Amino acid sequence: MDDNKLYNALLKSQEQQRQLKHDRGEAKSEDNFRKERPYAGSDRDKPNWTRVDTNANEHPPTVYDSSVSLALIGNPRPWSREQLRERKIIYSGMADKEVMDAYRELRIQLRNRAGEGKSFTVMFSSLGSGPGGLLTAYNLATAFALDSQTSALLVDCDPYSNELAGLVSSPMEAGVTDFVADRSMAIKSILYSSGVERLTVIPAGTQASSAVELFSAVRMRELMTELKARYPDRCIVLNAPPFRENTEARILERFADQIVFGVPFGEVTAEVIEDSVDALGSDKFSGLIFQE
Repeated sequence: MDDNKLYNALLKSQEQQRQLKHDRGEAKSEDNFRKERPYAGSDRDKPNWTRVDTNANEHPPTVYDSSVSLALIGNPRPWSREQLRERKIIYSGMADKEVMDAYRELRIQLRNRAGEGKSFTVMFSSLGSGPGGLLTAYNLATAFALDSQTSALLVDCDPYSNELAGLVSSPMEAGVTDFVADRSMAIKSILYSSGVERLTVIPAGTQASSAVELFSAVRMRELMTELKARYPDRCIVLNAPPFRENTEARILERFADQIVFGVPFGEVTAEVIEDSVDALGSDKFSGLIFQE
């Protein structure tokens, strides 16, 4: 082979090598910079991102991984252990371990019934005639919030009781009935931090006289659908008025995946319990909570 043919063959070989490097994503020497290649795992499925509501002054609204988002749920006025004890709100490490374990067992049973990793709604309604049911509903929601992998939302739908104000560390104004009545309101305007980590609350609102009609409205269904869809790791506890004395409880039943009745100590007979379960006539019934 003469010198010209050898030279041409060498040029051709070098050109083929440059083209091969280019196809592999490698830089040519004359580029004078390093070309980045796709990172390992770039073709994996996208992570399970979850949108969360945060205080815009503390955290700009954005999208976080669900494992991070739970830690960002606002709780600007956390209750101390002494304050929780005064209000009879459960907390980890409380002296009455029997009560704490009872709520843990409720959490396990309800979650097993719903299926692991699913958001679900539990309606709580007392079979008694007097106040006091809300504290049980609040503690049930707290039991789910104590699990670091879960958030909880308590939706108070008992417009005839003002007990929630004494259990929440933040001042509250508008609630469910106000939101349903006013289509200009945003959901975030009725969400309040509770004082318990990872537990958010929505009060019943100020329009008790028209609660039956408001709970039956399309906007109420839209509210519950949106609340359930927002967080894939959330348990919603719906506090309904006493089941035997109010129409509202029967209306709210449609929004629940599971229903639990509260039984006040010494106030309800076995016959009343049986009649209430029969009147419910639903496979959503999950059990009873006996209240002291």
